Amino acid sequence: MNEWITTINDVIWSYVLMVALVGCGIWFTWRTRFVQFRMVGEMLRLLTDSAVSTVEEQVKEEKAGVRSRHISSFQAFAVSVATRVGTGNLAGVAAAIAVGGPGAVFWMWVIALIGSATAFVESTLAQLYKQKHKDSFIGGPAYYIQKGLKQRWMAITFAILITCQFGLSNNSIQANTICDAMEKAFGWSPILVGGVLAALALFIVFGGIQRIAHVSAVLVPVMAVGYMLLALVVIVMNIHLVPHVFKIIVLDAFGFTQIAGGGIGAAMMNGIKRGLFSNEAGEGSAPNVAATASTSHPVKQGLIQALGVFTDTLLVCSCTSFIILISGLYNVPDHNGIQLTQAALQSQVGSFGPVFVAVSILLFAFSSIIGNYYYGEANIRFITSNTKVMTAYRIASAGLMVMFGALASFELVWNIVDFFMAFLTACNLIAIVLLGRYAFRLLDDYREQKRRGIKEPTFHRSQLPEIEHEIECWE
Repeated sequence: MNEWITTINDVIWSYVLMVALVGCGIWFTWRTRFVQFRMVGEMLRLLTDSAVSTVEEQVKEEKAGVRSRHISSFQAFAVSVATRVGTGNLAGVAAAIAVGGPGAVFWMWVIALIGSATAFVESTLAQLYKQKHKDSFIGGPAYYIQKGLKQRWMAITFAILITCQFGLSNNSIQANTICDAMEKAFGWSPILVGGVLAALALFIVFGGIQRIAHVSAVLVPVMAVGYMLLALVVIVMNIHLVPHVFKIIVLDAFGFTQIAGGGIGAAMMNGIKRGLFSNEAGEGSAPNVAATASTSHPVKQGLIQALGVFTDTLLVCSCTSFIILISGLYNVPDHNGIQLTQAALQSQVGSFGPVFVAVSILLFAFSSIIGNYYYGEANIRFITSNTKVMTAYRIASAGLMVMFGALASFELVWNIVDFFMAFLTACNLIAIVLLGRYAFRLLDDYREQKRRGIKEPTFHRSQLPEIEHEIECWE
């Protein structure tokens, strides 16, 4: 089974998805007038303002003895980064370099730079078409496909694909990586580690998006900063090698050298695949949590989610890349995935390296498990409100698939994820290309309000009269 999945993945990724992803990223970059570069300052302002207001609101709620069910823009950002920053940053980057060579890192950077415009469009659309759900919001690609394109069958197809991708197969990768890391660092049995992970994940997912948001808002900043600080120490220790690292990345990316992997084709395909798995730009995942945020204008959350792509690939993925390339171990045949990252770090900081990576990946990947679960939950709710179906999904996502990942092989879990990721991304890209004009108009409105001196732009659905009846919120 593993062989035929690999063959299908290679055909889809080589001839279809790479062209579509890069093409859409360039188109959205042009149509938004390079939003991901021109509005970085506004992205940072929105994120920091949201983080401060989140703390203030929590203090007020604690004093009043109440708890709001809405989540803030910062919490939505934290949940989406929790799913992005995980296995893809440590094991995925290592796998891309091992198979595609150092040049894969360059193509990861490229897909992040242009993909952040795609992330902006899909998250802005998710905010525009979000719906009220009890005392919170819910939304994502399934909702904007049904409302915007009026294609129920396509919306259901997307909902099924993202549930299989994130809620099920993605969680098996997270568990697989945690177990590999723990086995190398401490010699712990994958069965034992998988069982503990499943129990903890089940406890959290039965608490809903608010519990997920609060856990992620604490874990994500701590684990990301800690990992990047250690990477910075390694880079400073080997500062004389940094020019050489950049040189081999660029030369290998364009096939001038074949240090590892299969030349420019392998570097490009593995860089784009692992870049997409890591930053998720265009995949249709982040919009599900972007829609849950309470904000005054859809563009605000689009900008914050675009920043998440930079955070993931240009910062965290680059940290892993530099550690591996500085170590020189990417040519060693026996090393792949998370154990390559551990070996590379061990060569720089001693036996502390594998232990630190094991603890880091535990936090990275576990936060991804609970964030991935929510993507599936949001889309199952789109299909049905049957509580028995939801209970079965929770058990399958946080329990069964975590245990499957703990016991399955590295190659099998990655092949399954690549398979679902290809079809999921294709479905979402079709939708956002057809609906992108509304995101462009919202961005123009946001920029116009900022030019008039309005610090916090607002939106009302009457500003888009031709689709006002399709928009449930924004009254």
